[in-house]
Amino acid sequence: MSAHSTKHLDPRAPLVLDTRDLPRGAGSMRAVQRVVPAPAELGLQLIGVPEGADLTLDLRLESVSEGVLVSGTVSGEVTGECARCLADIGESLTVNIQELFAYADSATDETTDEDEVGRLQDDMIDLEPTLRDAVVLALPVNPLCREDCPGLCSECGARWDDLPEDHSHEQIDPRWAKLGKLTGSSGPDEPAEPAP
Repeated sequence: MSAHSTKHLDPRAPLVLDTRDLPRGAGSMRAVQRVVPAPAELGLQLIGVPEGADLTLDLRLESVSEGVLVSGTVSGEVTGECARCLADIGESLTVNIQELFAYADSATDETTDEDEVGRLQDDMIDLEPTLRDAVVLALPVNPLCREDCPGLCSECGARWDDLPEDHSHEQIDPRWAKLGKLTGSSGPDEPAEPAP
């Protein structure tokens, strides 16, 4: 039997599920539906769920021989910015979760590593690590405002969507730049300004 590091779980915490009223007999089931505030730093660098935003949990807790199987969905709003044009992004996200939380002293102590399976602590489940894994893995590393986002103009940094269709920047060959200064023109195709 392995010793697991445990932290005291507060049954009033939004992401702690109390299973004391769930019979331990295999096949017992209880539905859990609640809206909880999102924990801090739930996301990636460019996109995530804002801290405190509503997350809707629609879960099923089932007693199995080794513990409690938690399955269902988590839904919420994510915000961020487009990786190409830096426009704000806001969209809905629904992720599926399924995780076994083993009873203390169950056979999983001998058959699994400590971090392979979640553990019940005083008949309570800390859902935050499972929820965090599911949400973060579902988020795009490089979110886009739309698939064909053209991004930013490499010369002026403005969003291509905000620029006119004929937007361009005059490209001057650096080899002609000094000659252009001598002749008063900015390139080989432009006539020199007449001297006063």
